[in-house]
Amino acid sequence: MRFSTPLLSRRGLVAAAASTLMLGTAWAATPKDTLVVAFAFDDIITMDPAEAFEISAGEVMGNTYDRLVRLDLSDPTKLVGDIAKSWSVSPDGKTYSFEVKPGLKFASGNPLTAEDVVFSLQRSVLLDKSPAFILTQFGLSKDNVKDKIKQTGPLTLTMETDKAYAPSFVTNCLTANVAAVVDKKLVLSKEVAGDLGYAWLKTNYAGSGPLKLREWRANEIVALERNDNYYGTKAPLARVIYRHVKESATQRLLLEKGDADIARNLAPQDLAALAANKDVKMVSAPKGTVYYISMNMKNPNLAKPEVREALKWLVDYSAIGDTLIKNIGIVHQNFMAVGLLGASTVNPYKLDVDKAKALLVKAGLPNGFKVTIDMRTVQPVQGITEAFQQTAKRAGIDIEIIPGDGKQVLTKYRARTHDMFIGQWGADYWDPHTNATFVQNADNSDEAKAKPLAWRNAWIVPELNAKADAAVLERDTGKRKAMYDEMQAEFRKTSPFIMLFQQTEVAAERSNVEGLKIGSTSDTTYMFKVSKR
Repeated sequence: MRFSTPLLSRRGLVAAAASTLMLGTAWAATPKDTLVVAFAFDDIITMDPAEAFEISAGEVMGNTYDRLVRLDLSDPTKLVGDIAKSWSVSPDGKTYSFEVKPGLKFASGNPLTAEDVVFSLQRSVLLDKSPAFILTQFGLSKDNVKDKIKQTGPLTLTMETDKAYAPSFVTNCLTANVAAVVDKKLVLSKEVAGDLGYAWLKTNYAGSGPLKLREWRANEIVALERNDNYYGTKAPLARVIYRHVKESATQRLLLEKGDADIARNLAPQDLAALAANKDVKMVSAPKGTVYYISMNMKNPNLAKPEVREALKWLVDYSAIGDTLIKNIGIVHQNFMAVGLLGASTVNPYKLDVDKAKALLVKAGLPNGFKVTIDMRTVQPVQGITEAFQQTAKRAGIDIEIIPGDGKQVLTKYRARTHDMFIGQWGADYWDPHTNATFVQNADNSDEAKAKPLAWRNAWIVPELNAKADAAVLERDTGKRKAMYDEMQAEFRKTSPFIMLFQQTEVAAERSNVEGLKIGSTSDTTYMFKVSKR
């Protein structure tokens, strides 16, 4: 399916490059002013920053939309102003004031002012899509957001929170994509029946970032183009084209032939094969992304604590670490990614079939049971799922794998109609509370407003929920760290999550590519900084 925007009427070289790529025509090299990235992005569901909540969509948002503040790439525990010239917190810790840089413009040419920032933040709360909780956790709601987030001048605004949270927590949340700034004038010109431009922006663009979205064809291509209205240093290249390629071997072949400049989803064996290629170099960085298997507590067998523990003893973590995630991840059995405050590195589980069998007997299931698992058909997820299927079978648990693309699997997971699910969670902002989604669930009803990962698996533990609420208000770093350590210990024992590994993202690139630095979050891998010799 082709998604059209007014920007697409003038395709020119973008269309030519995209068409050639999709037809698989071999070039001696990609165009000098174009970066071609082989990437698996079948998880993209929308291009609206108020709704986008997928890993691949996050990267597109980070390259195409501005926000008040961004993470400092050299130290993600610090922030830098993006469109914010300055910001401050009131003495009572509940009112945040921002001043926007003057003279900014959107890609459309419309001026960017405090009015657009206020509209964007209010819009995200009013639409109340999946990532809205990042803002509503501060006491913002559809009923009060227009009183709590207000324009105070042409370039100034304030945001009022319900409690005196740690200031770094609040500002870190404003680096998330849900806080991206959209062009109010353009978006409202596309509004239908009071939808705040939602239907239009799912497939269109209204940002001010260094790159602008030119075209998105689901499971085929994402074409970005330099935004000449960008306030900062202009992107060195005229365009960035993401080509959807799921298979690692195909990505490797495209890179070797010169049909791709960067390959993003290479398996360990392909990375090893490329190591000796003088025309290819590697870029890697630890990522704030954890992979896990989850169990839906709506399934009566999985709801039994002994079954949950048994399944944790039926993963061959060592073999996975030595093969399937070699050089692209480390075994990690905690919900906090290493690098976040308070992350534990305790890994108590290993493959122990006898222990798992004993637990199944205790659960009243000595002969095991049948269950399904939903899986996105990409590596290393597919390989891990198949390995888990084999080891679980040794204890009598028959796992049926239900494959699908990213959109299919995520849609089912978010409706919590799965038995088991395997996937990944990436930090939305660089604060430990971003991963409290694994333990927080204040309302387990199907109609709940907040739908964190614990809710998706119908797991509710009021004690852990209360501890997470308390930890985010704790201003003493040492005490806060201890609180997260305690939560992780309880989580390892009783949760319906089998934590597998933390990602080390590796990209292979042609030797003439320069400036690629992989960010700690999905939205901080900046293609707009990349150039080619």
